[in-house]
This record gives sequence, C-alpha cells and structure tokens, in this order.
Amino acid sequence: MSDLLDLAIEAHGGWARWEKINQLSVGYTATGITDLKGWQGVFLDVRVTVDAHHQRSEIAPFVDSDQLGIFEPTHTRVISQEAGGIIDERFAPRKAFAGHGLTTPWDRQNLLYFAGYALWTYLTTPFLFKMEGFRSQEIEPWEEDGQLWRRLKVTFPAVIESHSAEQIFYFDETGILQRHDYSADVLGGTSSANYATDPKVFDGIVIPTKRRVYAKGADNRPILDRVAVSIDIHDVSVK
Repeated sequence: MSDLLDLAIEAHGGWARWEKINQLSVGYTATGITDLKGWQGVFLDVRVTVDAHHQRSEIAPFVDSDQLGIFEPTHTRVISQEAGGIIDERFAPRKAFAGHGLTTPWDRQNLLYFAGYALWTYLTTPFLFKMEGFRSQEIEPWEEDGQLWRRLKVTFPAVIESHSAEQIFYFDETGILQRHDYSADVLGGTSSANYATDPKVFDGIVIPTKRRVYAKGADNRPILDRVAVSIDIHDVSVK
C-alpha cells in the first residue's frame, strides 16, 4: 500500500475514526449530466445515505416525493414509502447501459444506478481503497495552478461498481483530495476531471463539499467552457 494512501486517509480523518462509522447521510444538490439524460432538476434538494463499508446507497426523495431509491451493485429498486413496497426494480443494472452514448436517455433505474455508485465512491474516498481487492500505486506528480499534487492510481475490483476500473486521484501536500480522473464508461466512455473543493470536517471526517466535473483534453488539462456535473453538499450526518 502506498504511503500516499496512508497520508490521504489520515488527512481525511484517519482509519481509526472511519472504522467506527456505519453510514454517512448527506443533503446535496446535483445538476449537469442528469439534465442531458432527461431528468432535469431531479436532484435539486435530496438526501443520500451511504454505507461506509459496503457498497449501498439510498436516495430520498427519488424522482417522486414519496419514493426511495436503493442502489446495490447487483440490484437497484425504487420503493414507495407510503405503500411500503417495491414499485420498480432491476437486477444486473449495469448491463442496461450496453450501447449507451453520451446523449442516450436514461430510465429511472439507469439514473438510480449512476447516482448510487458515483455518490458512494465520492463520499467514501479515500477510505474505500483499503477494501479487499483494491490496488493502488503512486504515479508521477502533477503540477496545476502553481501547485504540485501527488497522484494515486487506483484499480477497482470487479465487485465494486464505479465509473471505470482504473481511476486517478490527486492529493495536495497535506493529503487532501483535489482532483479525481476517470472514464465514465456507462456514458460510452469519457475523459473526465472531477475537482473536489471546499473540504469541511463533519464529526471527524473531512469531505469536499463541492465537486465540479469537466472534460479534459489530451494535455490532461480541464476544458473549462462547460461544467459536466455540479455537486454541492449542504449538510452531513455521521452515524
């Protein structure tokens, strides 16, 4: 395991603190790719609850005010909280993205799957890299806007759903996350730079409260003329 990973985990609250956490419940607003996919305004004021040690996310309200969306790697489902039952579900949800491109419309289960795995990844970084099957190694540093960031290349195991099997994470000299690069394979493949800013401490855990995702060019620099995804975190409850 890279000493950079040790530094990052310590900077974000430390492993001892993380082991005591069961879940994070986060109020957030997100725009961007969901508008392109036919779901404009769907995440303007919602809450996601993620399991700290297993890949599971719950989003409420999800699409309609009485609905709860539950993401797990092999099963997504929408529950009516008033009726108390499943109203829509999908097994092996990633297979439903076969043949998708950037502008392919999403159905409700596509939306739930993408949001569920993406938010889980963002909120558990960098701690998830110590889970079984993850591999990480430090690669050459990167200079941007006068800062030198250390970089960690992480290979995700097949049992974890995420943007792509290989992703790169950039950390400042103190170990705080600054940027996260990946290909969003369910969108047909992208070259994305996800900037994590405004970190705040919530019950001992450091979480970036703003994320802005841009396409990046061949020079590894972001193309700043359009924000592909915008995420703002309003509050965090740690349990």
